[in-house]
Amino acid sequence: MSSSAFLYGTLQRYSPPTWADPIRFKPTSYVKLALRPTPIHQWHLPGVPSGYQVWVKRDDMTGSVLGGNKIRKLEFLLADALERGCDSVITSGSLQSNHCRATALAARQLGLQPHLLLRWKGDMPKDLGAVGSEGNLLLDRAAGARIILTPHVRSERDTGPTQHEYATVTKTLHQMVTEYAEKLRSRGSNPYIIPVGGSNHIGSWGYIEAFRELMEEGALDSFDDIVVATGSGGTVCGLAIANYLTGLKVKLHAVCVCDTADYFYGFVDRELEQSGLKPTRDGAPLSSRDLIAIVDSYKGLGYGENTEEELVNLIDIVNKTAVPLDPVYTLKGVRGLLGELKNNPSSFSGSRILYIHTGGVFGLYDGKVTPLLKQLPATNQVSLYSETT
Repeated sequence: MSSSAFLYGTLQRYSPPTWADPIRFKPTSYVKLALRPTPIHQWHLPGVPSGYQVWVKRDDMTGSVLGGNKIRKLEFLLADALERGCDSVITSGSLQSNHCRATALAARQLGLQPHLLLRWKGDMPKDLGAVGSEGNLLLDRAAGARIILTPHVRSERDTGPTQHEYATVTKTLHQMVTEYAEKLRSRGSNPYIIPVGGSNHIGSWGYIEAFRELMEEGALDSFDDIVVATGSGGTVCGLAIANYLTGLKVKLHAVCVCDTADYFYGFVDRELEQSGLKPTRDGAPLSSRDLIAIVDSYKGLGYGENTEEELVNLIDIVNKTAVPLDPVYTLKGVRGLLGELKNNPSSFSGSRILYIHTGGVFGLYDGKVTPLLKQLPATNQVSLYSETT
């Protein structure tokens, strides 16, 4: 590792908790990006059934533009990139990806060039001005990220203008990222590939460490259940591993915002095996199904899609609790929490529940919610000053 990385003042030596000793891979460094510990406070969430108390851990407050759960993962992923002497990072996600925004800004902070492969829904735009600069995209662009649009569907498109590249779409997103990395290497660059959502055995350490933070905050003695939204698997995987190694003192619930419960169980099973945690200490096979209750009944219209009823619910929660949710992750996670408390209360271990808010507030700024705000009663909106105001 170059000494210049240490002189930059952000790369730190990492000492894992002793209870994490059974994990095969343990990072030696991290990049200090997040403001922590993030606060925990009681949340008077509308719709919580009588007899339950809900609290919220505000991981949306890990930073301002570097807010959300992705930052905890990037602390370890970008440290690995620096240790490998990389000069750039490549990652991928949706057009309004919180992960891609956080990666772009954190990479720039460390002197690395960010490259983002962002998925475009529908026909690829002929006018690149249609891409816009709203929400997370504004910060992607301000950070000088190299943006490459990729389609959701398999079809052939022509190569676009030089400021953006249209990837070949007869391939999977993973194949496109890999090929793009090879192009950069052929030009003399040394890129570091970060998976979707920062979710792999390195990124999962962000929430292994976050679990240690929960322990130091006394959360394991104060709560019976922890609920979190899951979209790529890394956050819930880190929490599950840490909860297991510390004795399964709370029950962990994950609400899918995409894919299926089987997909996420499979993801966590693979990470458990890669971490060296199969079999268990008594010789029995360790399964993700013993560590997490994954619920996939609250995706609604699908990833990044919302009904009007969902968005009205979002506005109502912000109005009554002053805790902003994003429409992609945290809203659906909260709806899953409320739905399970109402329809499947026996799935919870107790009445004291902690919801981990994973951030995503910039997803509110893409204009999706704006039409509904305009429909609010006039008394809740803008008025002119007068003597009778």
